Amino acid sequence: MPHFAANLSMMFTEHPFLDRFALAAQAGFSAVEFLFPYDHSPEEIAAQLVTNCLTQALFNLPPGDWGAGDRGLAALPDRREEFYASLATALSYARATGVKRLHMMAGMADPADPAARAAYRDAAARAADAVGAHGIALLLEPINGRDMPGYFLNSFDQTADLIAELGRPNLMLQFDIYHRQILHGDVIRGIESLFPLIGHVQIASVPHRHEPCSGELDDVRVLRHLDSLGYAGFVGCEYRPRTGTIEGLGWREVFMAG
Repeated sequence: MPHFAANLSMMFTEHPFLDRFALAAQAGFSAVEFLFPYDHSPEEIAAQLVTNCLTQALFNLPPGDWGAGDRGLAALPDRREEFYASLATALSYARATGVKRLHMMAGMADPADPAARAAYRDAAARAADAVGAHGIALLLEPINGRDMPGYFLNSFDQTADLIAELGRPNLMLQFDIYHRQILHGDVIRGIESLFPLIGHVQIASVPHRHEPCSGELDDVRVLRHLDSLGYAGFVGCEYRPRTGTIEGLGWREVFMAG
């Protein structure tokens, strides 16, 4: 059965962020992920993990000014120093939480722009080396343009090619099933062909990003196939509950029964 991690940026949002850790544990999750921890101190986040016996599965490097429209800094050549500072910040939280996977958001840039491509390549190499020294994997995630118009990294093939080109063993693919279906479809074949590169998986139903098993894909078949390939990592539940978080957790029973 998949090892599900509750995404606290999307789930349990009926409650303040620091209260969501206990709620996830009470709901039967043993791991959590979220977009960003940076509104709270590393010590506050670590205390919630310890108190609630939770594993930190994943979080993102600082994205820049999210409220102003930033969605990462890696592909922005004029913000190199800010990117390097953000990497140091993320590592301070990684040390406190024990997380073993960090996602590097690319930012809003034209993927055909040579300067953006060079900046992103350099950022991926430097960040992979920096976090690898701490035993951490750096993850790259293609994001669909319907949810995030103008995002630089919008192709699974592009991502796989870059990972192969850079050759860092800790540079891996974040395979979000929701984004894959919208960008390319062919989810199961995509998992099979890219399996050696996958460091983390996320799931939500398509097209509305609600609970698994409520959209157009057979999510049970997809995740059972992932199991059959030997995937031993986390599956992040990065979905928006249709009503309340607790009321929508019945979908897990399908996997627990299997």
